[in-house]
Amino acid sequence: MNTQHTFTDILIRHETADDLADVETLGAKTFGPGRFSRASFRLREGVAPDTGLCFVAECRGGIAGSVRMTHILIGDKRALVLGPLMISPSFSNLGIGRELMNRALWDAFSHGHRFVVLVGDYAYYRGFGFERIPHGQITFPGPADPQRILGCEFFEGITDEYRGETKRYFGKI
Repeated sequence: MNTQHTFTDILIRHETADDLADVETLGAKTFGPGRFSRASFRLREGVAPDTGLCFVAECRGGIAGSVRMTHILIGDKRALVLGPLMISPSFSNLGIGRELMNRALWDAFSHGHRFVVLVGDYAYYRGFGFERIPHGQITFPGPADPQRILGCEFFEGITDEYRGETKRYFGKI
């Protein structure tokens, strides 16, 4: 059986309710049980992601990758937290993560959002416009390495407006 995949086998589309079990399984495989203690997971806990900003990479009927965005507050300002971004190891190095990121960020911008934050690897996410947030400007619930708190502003200078603790947001957008 040939397990080689190419990007032409991949369809990037909005996540649907039918994908939830597969996305959860991918999360368990990608991050393991420790994912529940991560600061960004705790921020998203109990809050549904914005289904209009969640995408999956489908390959031959299965989920090869996923990215989600969830509404949050930073201080008293609304923003989005990106994550998790997950790619099945058998589909690594095909550009799936890049395509999922580009779709999610473009749709967030197109829907009028101003700022996206995440906890992640600067070397990877800077290619999408994310920059390190100055130490202490934005904090997460639970432990988060300040060097890994990154923000992507859709309008120059917006980052300066976002200060304080990130909190779950249950209101309507």
